[in-house]
Amino acid sequence: MSTLHRFVAAASVVLSFATGCASCAQQGVGVIQGPINDPSNRTLRRDMLALGVSQFCSEAQKHSAPLKMNDDQPVVGRFFPRQCTAKTLDNGDLSVSLAGEGYAWTNVSKKVTFGMTAAAVYDQDFLMSGPTLYAYFRTRPNQPPASNFQSRIIETTSPLSGLALPFVGQVTAPFTAMADNFGRQLVTGELQKGFTVIREPDGTTDFGLGVIEKGAHPAHAFDVHGSSKLTYENTRVEIHQNQRDFVGPIVIEESGRAIYVTATLDGVQAIDALYMRQGEAEASIRYYLDAPQATPLAGAPMVSDVVQAGVRYQRTLPMPKGSYYLVFDNTALAGQVSPVVNALDDRAAVVSYVVQIGDAP
Repeated sequence: MSTLHRFVAAASVVLSFATGCASCAQQGVGVIQGPINDPSNRTLRRDMLALGVSQFCSEAQKHSAPLKMNDDQPVVGRFFPRQCTAKTLDNGDLSVSLAGEGYAWTNVSKKVTFGMTAAAVYDQDFLMSGPTLYAYFRTRPNQPPASNFQSRIIETTSPLSGLALPFVGQVTAPFTAMADNFGRQLVTGELQKGFTVIREPDGTTDFGLGVIEKGAHPAHAFDVHGSSKLTYENTRVEIHQNQRDFVGPIVIEESGRAIYVTATLDGVQAIDALYMRQGEAEASIRYYLDAPQATPLAGAPMVSDVVQAGVRYQRTLPMPKGSYYLVFDNTALAGQVSPVVNALDDRAAVVSYVVQIGDAP
């Protein structure tokens, strides 16, 4: 369950300083790419990375983090950072603390909403592979990450009525303790892996948990390596009956740009893809976090599409400057699709998708 996927945007800011310094050599100032990988230059590399730490948290808080049980499994929830601190320690390590809230789904609890804090210290370094920079953020064995996962709403199904009901009062206690312990173990385990951020010469970035060797790239839902567009998210999500996933905020920073989405669907016949402005989307997220069952959205989508099984979905949306969300909806409360709900046969929608930002056509 990775809280680190959206760190790629923040880390890319850090790397922009490092790659900028590394390119100074081409102008005859300082470092050349050849010897920069030399172990004796490690302090210099860490000094370069440290230049961007001041912007790490401001970028991290602009993005949500997809949550996974394992690296090769679909997204099952999302974490929204609300607070962040990051600083370079005296020994050059990067200390990061996060606090926020989110939602996840398990086959025992159904939807769980939660609050969470997490802290980790990373041994940071980077290496060059030709013009491509690989930044490594490894945890130290003597400084294990810490996390505090506290469930808020736990949805389950009544065996008699088939209706989704929240646990309340004393009934909540054992399930809450189980969910808290489960979430804490997952978060700590993912933080322990550390992560790698890859920055290409054109400024695009890629991300993966653990150590990714130079020249390699992590697996994604779609192969967009070499694309001129900025990839915001490229993964798979599993959306169960009466559930949603809120992808965003997707920030358009200048005019003349567009959101590009490609997706495929398995598991169900169809699912809604809804595009919303940030205000209405985040009010809808608040509903989703605070209610045991899905509710109507807080506002009408700007665009409502249907993703169908067996049909490759593609959409290009020129957008003015602003922030937006893509909402995958598997409920009958929004959009055009009214999925069949069967309490004894929860067939999840599995959406493989890539969201990119590029020049408007």
